[in-house]
Amino acid sequence: MTGIRTNAAAVMLGVSPNTLRSWERRYGFPRPRRSPGGHRQYDLGEIESLRATLAETHNVSSAIALARQRGEGPSSGSRLATAFAAFDEEKANGLLEESLALRSVERTVEEVLLEGVSAHADEKFSTPEYEFGWRFATGWLSALKRLAPPATRNTGVLVLDASAPLELDSLYAQALELMLRRAGIRTLALSTAIAPTRLVRALPALAPRAVVLAGRGISLDALGRLVYSVRSVAQQTAIFDYRGAVPDTGASTVRRLGPNPLAARDTLLRQLEALSARRSATPAERLPAINAR
Repeated sequence: MTGIRTNAAAVMLGVSPNTLRSWERRYGFPRPRRSPGGHRQYDLGEIESLRATLAETHNVSSAIALARQRGEGPSSGSRLATAFAAFDEEKANGLLEESLALRSVERTVEEVLLEGVSAHADEKFSTPEYEFGWRFATGWLSALKRLAPPATRNTGVLVLDASAPLELDSLYAQALELMLRRAGIRTLALSTAIAPTRLVRALPALAPRAVVLAGRGISLDALGRLVYSVRSVAQQTAIFDYRGAVPDTGASTVRRLGPNPLAARDTLLRQLEALSARRSATPAERLPAINAR
């Protein structure tokens, strides 16, 4: 299990290190292990559980009794990160199943799975813990996509993903695609490495109403050529940015979905409904909206 030092544990609980040590002496909880150098190392699960029960009870003795009763506390991104650090696939699966009993699939993906992988992410270099978590998450998201029900909406969304394998943005793109599918949207995710002239072959099957640009591994010129190819087939297609795939220069007309998949899905659905209503309106109905702008 992951251990954290006294100062870090005290910060998480909003108390001083002396107060934390006094709780250990008086209540025997949280009980730290000792590092080879003799330093206290508190179990992260116990500290998280105690933080949650303190917020619920506002009483130290009651919070400690409740935290002891609950054990490690509810599944969370940090507990999943601990499982990834131990390369414990069985534990990771158990935490996600536990979360699904309390949360929706969407919240489990965003609040537990993505948070657990993100805890090990480093922009400068990869680590075994991060790669283990990333591959685990990719497999888990793929399984959920296979279980998603058939599309119920006459709307197609094309996700053009410029992220590289093992990039965190790739997981976020997969998560957004899953959430769109679970909302009844037909989706197709393709790499931006596909040549524009070949990309158009896939478009008639989807007839996309929206293109979501994800990942930051492609130039603006190349993105522009891909978008041009899409609009040569589907002229009414709306373009959306997800997690900063298109730099915000202030002059771009690309609509932005934000950094998290659940909110991005909701924003995209609202935008598509608004666009659909505007297109189906009569000229007289559209006139007030035009004048308002």
